[in-house]
Amino acid sequence: MKSSTSKRRVNDGFNREIGWELRPGGMLVQRRDVGDASSGSMIKIKASHGSYHHDITVPAHCAQSTFDAGSIGVNYGRIANNLPSAAKVVELLKSHGLERVKVFDTDPAVLKALSGSGIRVTVDLPNELLFAAARSKSFASTWVQSNIAAYYPSTEIEAIAVGNEVFADKRNTTRFLVPAMKNIHDALVKYNLNHAIKVSSPIALSSLQNSYPSSVGSFRPELVEPVFRPMLDFLRQTGSFLMVNAYPFFAYESNSDVISLDYALFRENPGVVDSGNGLRYFSLFDAQVDAVFAALSALKYDDIKMVVTETGWPSEGDENEVGASIQNAAAYNGNLVRRILTGGGTPLRPKADLTVYLFALFNENKKDGPTSERNYGLFYPNEQKVYDIPLTVEGLKDYHDNRPPAIGNQTVTTPVSGGGGGVSTSSSGNRWCVANGEMGKEKLQAALDFACGEGGADCRPIQPGASCYDPNTLQAHASFAFNSYYQKEGRAGGSCYFGGAAYVVTQQPKFGKCEYPTGTGH
Repeated sequence: MKSSTSKRRVNDGFNREIGWELRPGGMLVQRRDVGDASSGSMIKIKASHGSYHHDITVPAHCAQSTFDAGSIGVNYGRIANNLPSAAKVVELLKSHGLERVKVFDTDPAVLKALSGSGIRVTVDLPNELLFAAARSKSFASTWVQSNIAAYYPSTEIEAIAVGNEVFADKRNTTRFLVPAMKNIHDALVKYNLNHAIKVSSPIALSSLQNSYPSSVGSFRPELVEPVFRPMLDFLRQTGSFLMVNAYPFFAYESNSDVISLDYALFRENPGVVDSGNGLRYFSLFDAQVDAVFAALSALKYDDIKMVVTETGWPSEGDENEVGASIQNAAAYNGNLVRRILTGGGTPLRPKADLTVYLFALFNENKKDGPTSERNYGLFYPNEQKVYDIPLTVEGLKDYHDNRPPAIGNQTVTTPVSGGGGGVSTSSSGNRWCVANGEMGKEKLQAALDFACGEGGADCRPIQPGASCYDPNTLQAHASFAFNSYYQKEGRAGGSCYFGGAAYVVTQQPKFGKCEYPTGTGH
């Protein structure tokens, strides 16, 4: 897991004509005949791209066919000891409209649970099996028979990822990659599955020699002849696609002084012009993707399609992991889903609608590395959402990217050290829970009632005449109560959620003269 990639171009001065429609990003496509819109319910989606905003209205029954070019899947990793059963996971996927899943092995319990679900599956042949698969056609055939043919078609396996980020594998398995891919494909041919199931291998962006600007994207020269050309020839010959793992978070984390957070999170921004070709990018993701497309083009493989097999943003990280927060994770993934499901390609490949797999389904508590590695999940192991974002076209109709720092008319501030504020000198790593004013009074009141009642929060300071009664607003009182509950629960994962009515901040909030405590001792 590690990587990054790119975005689409906004064209000015075009003329709309009958028979054409505007897609988000300013791209004109031929209008599709969706029949009489009055015959069923409608979905209205607000899509923004740079400084452009569009309303798109489609009949609900045609939403899938209208937006079928771009799709969202999710990576189902299991490096944890507290995850729900595979059967429960399948129900979770279905309940949130997720129709594609990628797994990192071929665990029988998982593949059996996915049987008959209608969810399309990408499986993985792990790096440690590359040598065996490359050396022995018999091994590859047995592996396909036991792990693919035994489950297909009831389990709708659509692709096999042979290895994962092999070029970054410390075991030096690169030389086995293409022979393994070929042997796995030959085994699929043997079982007459090669037309239904494609073979590829996810690459990390570290396989690029150059990625900025996107137009000069190129693969590492030592990999071109030994690996990339034969792999790309194989993908072309078999009608497959290149798998890419792209993580704008890593680029932002390392370069937050020069990369705009809005640019990294798909928010409105002035854009970045590629000095090589003049294309303007409005997101780091698109810029990264186009760097890979440029690298393909440099080797004359413009016809190879791409699937982004991993991308995501951590909801929590260590002190030095700049940008890791629930708010930023929600913004990145929510805006990415909107970007993909409302169609359109990248500036360099405007027709390249993408399939993207979010990383990951769950927070995985047994992963090694920094704190962020255990906090990429969309869901906690108890199946509660880490943050609320849409995952389907239907869900986009009410989606808004909420910017967190300003809370109503009260601003979250960090008091100046020594100025009588409430941040202790040991505030590093502290977190507070505050109310989300976008949720509406009814939801905030219900959440406040829970926190002060069943939740056991200390709500005495917000009673009339007490120290935190003023400002006497629902949002201020809810924020105090939510934070009291959050701190009482030891800031445990999921304890600052309240059905989406709350979120975590890393700067101490202040409403009027009321100070918000941190730590379980308050």
